[in-house]
Amino acid sequence: MITSAERIPVAGPSITDREAELAAEAARTAWYANHYAYNARFEKMMADYVGVGHAVSVPHATSALHLIFAALGIGPGDEVIVPDVTWIASVAPIVHLGATPILVDILPDTWCIDPAAVEAAIGPCTKAILGVDLYGSMCDWPTLQAIADRHGLYLVEDAAEALGSSLNGRRAGAFGRAAAFSFHGSKTVATGEGGMFVTDDPELNARVLFLRDHGRKPGDRFFQNHEIAFKYRMNAVTAALGIAQMERIDALIAHKRAIYGWYHDRLADMDGLTLNCEPEGVSNSYWMVTAVPCEAYGFDKFALMAEMERRNIDTRPFFSPLSSLPAFDAHPEAKRFVTPNDCGQFIARVGINLPSGYNMTEEKVDIVCAAFREVLAGGRTHRVAAE
Repeated sequence: MITSAERIPVAGPSITDREAELAAEAARTAWYANHYAYNARFEKMMADYVGVGHAVSVPHATSALHLIFAALGIGPGDEVIVPDVTWIASVAPIVHLGATPILVDILPDTWCIDPAAVEAAIGPCTKAILGVDLYGSMCDWPTLQAIADRHGLYLVEDAAEALGSSLNGRRAGAFGRAAAFSFHGSKTVATGEGGMFVTDDPELNARVLFLRDHGRKPGDRFFQNHEIAFKYRMNAVTAALGIAQMERIDALIAHKRAIYGWYHDRLADMDGLTLNCEPEGVSNSYWMVTAVPCEAYGFDKFALMAEMERRNIDTRPFFSPLSSLPAFDAHPEAKRFVTPNDCGQFIARVGINLPSGYNMTEEKVDIVCAAFREVLAGGRTHRVAAE
């Protein structure tokens, strides 16, 4: 059995002396009149990189989405169309606001929300569409925007996993009315925790700034709260980490793309195995390298993970359909447009994320791929024997 001598983690950041030094500097100096200097700098770097007019630093992408939907006035009685296959953080803020997420199918190649399924799910209570750029893929944003415009709906982008990806030269985060990014420790740019709201809409930006600080105007020194709102501010040390990461964003994304290239070169000849795609016009930042074996291999994702774990290699499961989770048992109305046994259901049942952290080298990818081939070959052999 092929086994890695050292454990290979599934994800992890690239942290240099620059991150440590800037974080220490912020801890010493980000007080008094300088208290927001690092946040403002990080926000400008993000807005400039994405190509939008405004960015607001927040504790995590979930809070960014919460603020977006709250600022758009989404609430009880409203419906927001969302992909069935995504991390629950994409959808939880909709429920928190008393609205109803409407789960729909994903596309078989990009694993992003299916525009045709979106169109079919629009009803009198629909107020918005949420697209998720899953694992670095890009949604079909032009088609989604056309649908939103035709029906008078808000379009929101969850770009938490796609920093550095682009569609037709336009970067992830620049689509729809507003977008959210994540800087979780596993992400392309990592600050441990952290998120960013971005938009080109100055009115929406002003509303988010108001809502993220307990319903008071930016700069208020008299503690005059006009609404009961939220406390969603990023601290300066986190912002300093973000600055240091953004200073080398091109190198970070180049490393992610190199990791994917190593996997692709070593696995491309395997029949019935699909990796992340990169359609024409798309540049994928490949946050996570994802592998989807066909049914002939005889594995579900949890069995695959267990076999890789036996070989001292960490993996992650493809996100489960939200409609399949116990958390949505009490929300049958959310599932009414989900197609049983749809391609997304199958992909989510068998797909796994292979080790994609910045510590990956070609040698480590060699080990992972050899072990993965061994596991899949064993599964196919056992299945043929059983038949």
